[in-house]
Amino acid sequence: MRVICQIGFLVIVLLLLGSNATVYAQKSRQQLENEKQDNLAKLKQLQGVLKQTSEQKRASLGQLRAIRQQINAQNRKIELINEDLELMNTELSELQKAKLALDSDLDKLREEYGKLIYNASKRKNSLSELTFLFSAPNFNQLLIRYKYLKQYTDERKKQVQEMKKVQSLMIAKSKSISNKKKDQENALLTRIAESKNLEDLKGEKDKVVKELSSREKEISDEVAETRKANKQLENALTRIIQREIEERRERARIAAREKSAKERVAREAAARAAESNKAKNKEDVIAEIKPEVKEEVKKEEFNEEGMNEEEVNLASSFAASRGRLPWPVPGFISDGFGTKEVLKNVHEENYGVDIQTKAGTPVHAVYDGVVMQVSNEPTVMKNFVFVQHGDFYTVYAKLKSVNVRPGQRLKARETIGVVATDGEGVSEVNFQIWKESKNTANRLNPESWLRPK
Repeated sequence: MRVICQIGFLVIVLLLLGSNATVYAQKSRQQLENEKQDNLAKLKQLQGVLKQTSEQKRASLGQLRAIRQQINAQNRKIELINEDLELMNTELSELQKAKLALDSDLDKLREEYGKLIYNASKRKNSLSELTFLFSAPNFNQLLIRYKYLKQYTDERKKQVQEMKKVQSLMIAKSKSISNKKKDQENALLTRIAESKNLEDLKGEKDKVVKELSSREKEISDEVAETRKANKQLENALTRIIQREIEERRERARIAAREKSAKERVAREAAARAAESNKAKNKEDVIAEIKPEVKEEVKKEEFNEEGMNEEEVNLASSFAASRGRLPWPVPGFISDGFGTKEVLKNVHEENYGVDIQTKAGTPVHAVYDGVVMQVSNEPTVMKNFVFVQHGDFYTVYAKLKSVNVRPGQRLKARETIGVVATDGEGVSEVNFQIWKESKNTANRLNPESWLRPK
């Protein structure tokens, strides 16, 4: 019976271990499924934008960027399928190990049950249970024999129940193994189909690159035009920032002079009080000095950079939001920050990031701030808006229309305009982030500030 109890304990442990393994697998499975869903949503979004650019008769840089992003997303989709297959292998291995363990336990349970039946049949042949009970030398011994027989019978029933439980688990594990193998087969077929889609996308990209390369001079002129527009936007923003820096410096100088004057008045009052104290008592001194004390209106205070408390707090909270800013439009980054090669021998520089989206999409502020300027650059950048966040600035360019004005206070996610669509069917916003330095401002990479998708 001790062996029977040990087997029962092993079955319980096995059930618990199987349950925990399932929980851990589910966590990993859930994470993978979430990534797959996010990637599918991104691919769907890319397909919508690519359809918009592909409707144009001529290939464009915007179309090429969209295809490249779609290739990246398609590569990620295949990577996730491979991760799924690896996870399935792990899950299948765990299921097979669990089934083998159940097989082993069932064999032990059957062996022990066979011994119980054999011992019971031997007793029936040699001595009946009633004879065994009533042959006891005394009543206490009879009770002990009765409890023994009852415990023996209970153990037999328990053994049958344990075998049924293990058999049910084995059936469930076998079914899970069969289903998992089918999932693997489907995943392999999906991987083959998605690999074919990837090759088609690469062929489409090569076709667009070939057409754009045949128009290299035209594309170079477009890139030069964009570079010129970027420079004009940078100059406009630099003038605003330099003006703001000078105004803050002047506020800081005025605040310093006022502070110095207050300290001088305080020192002179203290000196007069000390002189008066020699000749008069304390009450007379108070009466003499009191008329000189004037009630002052509390003035706005500025720090060494000339920023008031509100601007300091806004800049601090903006800096703390790095990596968590909302996107100005839903879409994908088609052109990243910095300098890169768009075609062979053709390089471009982006002071921010271009975010492709659908035509007519509203553009939103990414954080609370104040509109510093609304301007227009008729060629590439279209309408653009500068928003100040303390000593940080965000720029929203390539807008079809603007519905904010200079000096207006904005809240995060408030609409500031509508995205423009160029002649090649590309709808994108150029988004930039700048940070004041001592005499000018530095460009920051917006990708590290926006919330990850």
